[in-house]
Amino acid sequence: MDTSGDAGEGLRLSPFRGLRYVPERVGSLAAVTSPPYDVVVRPDGLHHLESADPHNIVRLILPQDGSPAARNQQAARTLDTWIAEGVLAPDPVPALYVYEQRGNGLLQRGLIGALRLSPAADRVVLPHEEVMDDVVADRADLMRATGAHLEPLLLTYVGDAADSGAAAVVERAVQRPALLTTTTEDGLRHRLWAVTDPAEQAEAAADLAPRQALIADGHHRWATYLRLQREQNSPGPWDSGLVYLVDTARYPLQVRAIHRLLRRLSPADAVAALDGRFRVRTVAGPLHRALGSLAAASEEGNAFLLAGGGAYRLVDRADPALLARTVPAGPETWRTLDATVLHATLLDRVWRLPDTAEEIAYLHDAVAAVDQAERSGGTAVLMHPVRESVVRDLARQGVTMPRKSTSFGPKPATGLVLRRLGTD
Repeated sequence: MDTSGDAGEGLRLSPFRGLRYVPERVGSLAAVTSPPYDVVVRPDGLHHLESADPHNIVRLILPQDGSPAARNQQAARTLDTWIAEGVLAPDPVPALYVYEQRGNGLLQRGLIGALRLSPAADRVVLPHEEVMDDVVADRADLMRATGAHLEPLLLTYVGDAADSGAAAVVERAVQRPALLTTTTEDGLRHRLWAVTDPAEQAEAAADLAPRQALIADGHHRWATYLRLQREQNSPGPWDSGLVYLVDTARYPLQVRAIHRLLRRLSPADAVAALDGRFRVRTVAGPLHRALGSLAAASEEGNAFLLAGGGAYRLVDRADPALLARTVPAGPETWRTLDATVLHATLLDRVWRLPDTAEEIAYLHDAVAAVDQAERSGGTAVLMHPVRESVVRDLARQGVTMPRKSTSFGPKPATGLVLRRLGTD
């Protein structure tokens, strides 16, 4: 993918005064972190995080109260209280932050900073998935109430082979003592460094200035940044958003699927509706073996794995006439995406399910999706991941995929560094 932006436009990354947990005021840094808000499996994962430490960041990103307005005000009060009590404290000077995740055979490094939301934002930061207005509105209400960016977006760009610019800043930083180190439950070790030298900050900024980035994770938060910026009448802190930038030429991300839980559709009804429209076969478990069958079928075309009712069923070989009638016009790469066929054909026309939270849940973990389907009597639709090259090609064409089509990772842990607006 061509990473060069328009003349005068590109990735304008600035330092900021990070708001961070004071280690002495919490049980451990690992105990106060969380996955991104949309990855937390609810309610079990939410309760687990809340009980891990009374100051876990989930109390800010997913506050619990009777109404949306009450939840947001609770988050704002909690944030103010934690700052007043010294649980969270701003760093003394603005910094770019080098962030590293290591473990389980994985190493990822990048830069966290405040990214300028330029007038040409749609040509500088490329989305590849659609967003839902209600989710953007919900995140916007939370950001307004707290006056903070509580978790960074994950953006990727393709850097140069030379050990210079932003890459050099990152690699020099990791040779110095870390600002913080912690290991989370998933076995990943997280380290953070503050780059406060103006010369190094300028070196990174100059390297990033002509580049484009792809949104790997955080489409709704990006749309929220842009919405809140449009509401302002004068320049200010809302003109930048908190991001984590990873050079995938050096540190390739993993791409995983996001699965669907059809809350009110039983496996029997799901299968009955597919008769004559798709081929349906029962495949053997356990889950990893059934997913292997899905991977093999995906090599030949659209394929889905249905789970629920104690069985796994492989769905593939759609009726070509059905696809021709139901999939809208567009680039062939987009028309043949599993997510496109799932939403345009299966959800909209075969199962006739509206894409609402009451009907469909999105889960990043296949085990959790199957477990919830078995407990609720619903149907889990397990997906095979899309190749990163396909995502980049569509983004370059300005073509968005159905929402929740991909899950890039590893995702940054939420809670290691926050941005309080107006303190930069």
